[in-house]
Amino acid sequence: MGLGLSICHSIIKKHDGHITAESAPAAGTTFHFYLPASQTQVIEEEAPVTERPMASRGSILVMDDEELVRNVAGQMLTRLGYDVAFAKDGSEAIEMYKKAMKSKKCFDAVILDLTVKGGMGGKETVKKLLEIDSDVKAILSSGYSDDPAMTDFRKHAFCSTIVKPYDIDI
Repeated sequence: MGLGLSICHSIIKKHDGHITAESAPAAGTTFHFYLPASQTQVIEEEAPVTERPMASRGSILVMDDEELVRNVAGQMLTRLGYDVAFAKDGSEAIEMYKKAMKSKKCFDAVILDLTVKGGMGGKETVKKLLEIDSDVKAILSSGYSDDPAMTDFRKHAFCSTIVKPYDIDI
């Protein structure tokens, strides 16, 4: 369920490499990865100067089962000017969304993790949120960029997607 191995696999494949694993009970797992050597000389270029993203306003609910991901997303969104709330799984996100609606402090958007270990993930959560609020703005988040929900997000009732690991350029 973690992101590390799927991200490594994706990067290695994009570089025409491959990865193998050796595993034995009580002995652990060893991964070997192979990348082709490059025959070209690397020429370093200066990074272009980019404009700082505009500050924003609003309230966003981030649902992810990994505390580290919630913290990183929260820091990024806070830096961009958003108020951020956090949920560990779909059930908690739904309860928080209901409470926010009752208090007339609705979330402007929700970011939902695709898979939640032992809990309700993003696809199930967005269905329940749509029953509560047909105008919910849900963004699907995952490190599994080849999942059908990530590639055809509108079919699954999401407005957009964001791929992990998150990156911000400010």
